[in-house]
Amino acid sequence: MDVLYFAWVRERIGVPKETVTTTASTVADLVAELRTKEDRYEAAFADLSALRVAVDQELADFDASLDGAREVAFFPPMTGG
Repeated sequence: MDVLYFAWVRERIGVPKETVTTTASTVADLVAELRTKEDRYEAAFADLSALRVAVDQELADFDASLDGAREVAFFPPMTGG
């Protein structure tokens, strides 16, 4: 599965995209797995209320299923201006 990071999430993790092998069944499970990888992931996912997620390019919640998902993207909330 491809995992994409945008804006400050990408800056904290240090890569824009990576391919991961996971047994996670939900986005929250994936986040839990990623947080254990390194401190930079822990820092990026420290406050989930400051993040939004998309599964296969559709906005989703952290309890969304990853069954059949090919891509998950993490990004900060959008702001207007």
